[in-house]
Amino acid sequence: MVGAGGEDDLGPVVKLVNFIICSAVQEGASDIHIEPDDNTIRVRFRIDGVLFHKMSPPYRMHAAIASRIKIMAHMDISERRVPQDGEISVKVNGKPIDLRVSTLPGKFGEKIVMRIVDVSTAKLGLERLGFRPEMLERFRRVIEEPYGIVLVTGPTGSGKSTTLYSALGTFDTVSYNVSTVEDPVEANLAGVHQAQVNPRAGFTFSGALRALLRQDPDIIMVGEIRDSETSQIAVQAALTGHLVLSTLHTNDAPSAITRLQNLGTEPFLVAASLKGVLAQRLVRRICSQCKEEFAPDAQQASSMGPYGEGCDRLWRGKGCRKCHDTGMSGRVGLYELMIPDEPLVDAICANAEPARIRQVLRDGGFRTLWDDGMLKVRDGLTTLEEVFGACRR
Repeated sequence: MVGAGGEDDLGPVVKLVNFIICSAVQEGASDIHIEPDDNTIRVRFRIDGVLFHKMSPPYRMHAAIASRIKIMAHMDISERRVPQDGEISVKVNGKPIDLRVSTLPGKFGEKIVMRIVDVSTAKLGLERLGFRPEMLERFRRVIEEPYGIVLVTGPTGSGKSTTLYSALGTFDTVSYNVSTVEDPVEANLAGVHQAQVNPRAGFTFSGALRALLRQDPDIIMVGEIRDSETSQIAVQAALTGHLVLSTLHTNDAPSAITRLQNLGTEPFLVAASLKGVLAQRLVRRICSQCKEEFAPDAQQASSMGPYGEGCDRLWRGKGCRKCHDTGMSGRVGLYELMIPDEPLVDAICANAEPARIRQVLRDGGFRTLWDDGMLKVRDGLTTLEEVFGACRR
């Protein structure tokens, strides 16, 4: 008995769920949404950050679909009143795929969202993430520091985990003891010890990090610094000869300084331990198959500020089958990299206001997310609309 439909529905439901997962993976989706309505089910895929409606199975199949997914994710199929989380590991065309499954009760039944984690793309390599050459070289130098904290910031879904995994892939795991504390572990890294937190069992980021420091580590990756205890332990680890990589949820690189201080880290400790902060966003790429040139009008050139001067051509996508008629296919990162120099360290130690921190950075020629976006617009990688939308978030 799979669900309300009974044994007779087992074959069709299994085939439908498999078809939904395979289609999403083949189309490059990052998430699958299965949402019951009063008389139908809406199935949507998130592709390059945008949701697309894909199919509408009849509502009578919802209970069976939900039960099938719960069985695959090792959830309790009898419990429909509270949210549940689970995980599915499958192979699609011989490629290992992990799905993070979340259910949420609603008026017409449980909504199911599956986050697709392609294990092969979780470790892309830094050179494939969209860094401009000079920034890639600077970031490589930062993560080659023998000790200190290196942070990657940005909103949920901005590719922080992929950047950290790619950074870890540059280390010699034979000569160094590389360990991670994550929630969840999104991909297996050869030669790296990976621990997954379990708050229900009392195994938190701070507790895991404290235990990890007794394991003779050289390089530590903490999935997220989200509380004062984790922040303080990470800083102490950085100051005692360890390289610590982690993430923070801030809108830009300079805000990481304020965030660490708000978590209770003294300004002089932030200045002493922080080696670099990389802020990032993901924007959609212009589709390579329907890409075309056009001459920007005066308003468009003006909106680019100094990057619009002398700019007589930009690019856009006309729309084709490959890009679902959106003109965009795939994504590329926008980055800003803050590396503390002497003036910035002095400002941090003096507990300077955020506005003062940003002024010090501007005086030193700091290139923001917007600057990186405008350069990528001029290079024909993305559009003005994508950059403006990303830099507002």
